Amino acid sequence: MAHEYTVTKSQLLVDAPILALRRDTVTMPTGVSADREIVEHLGAVAIVALDGEGRIAMVEQYRHSVGRRLQELPAGILDVAGETELECAKRELREEAGLAAGDWGVLLDLVTSPGFAEEAVRVFLARDLSEVQRPEAEDEEAEMTLEWVDLDEARARVFAGAVTNSIAIAGILAACAVRDGVARPLGVDTPFELRPTSMARRRIGHGSDLKKFS
Repeated sequence: MAHEYTVTKSQLLVDAPILALRRDTVTMPTGVSADREIVEHLGAVAIVALDGEGRIAMVEQYRHSVGRRLQELPAGILDVAGETELECAKRELREEAGLAAGDWGVLLDLVTSPGFAEEAVRVFLARDLSEVQRPEAEDEEAEMTLEWVDLDEARARVFAGAVTNSIAIAGILAACAVRDGVARPLGVDTPFELRPTSMARRRIGHGSDLKKFS
């Protein structure tokens, strides 16, 4: 039988607006205990917005963790209490790209850094696009740029090293697979079983603002 990794102790080390850090003491298969530091996260969504000409909407945004601007998909954190993944995706597509979509599907779910982080991302495919008014942007998003990129060109950028964001890479390649007929999107009601719950559960339990976690 597979070993059950039981948490015998858990300590919250850092509790910041969009992430937290805890230390779990976990039983190992050999019977000893080991500490594992885990970055808690609320989870996120990303969107491959594909138009009728075979182009996708890509944004370029400054990311301070790597000190450079990255080519990415429209995306955002699941930081509104009670908001579904689809509702979040619709909001982020409007806020970051000024777009709405009439057709939605799920391309894939992924975990970004499972060695130490809870972050999981649901990547949507959005089609039947129309322009909508984009809200005024703040902080890094104030200089975010939007570019329409042919899907084949986006894939070429992945293999040329121009697109390095792992969520964008996964979404672009999955969208190519759908377009080429070797995969199909899942329904938007497919359970997001990987969606993290640690931060959301703790903050609701402590009476935080239920409209927005962060």
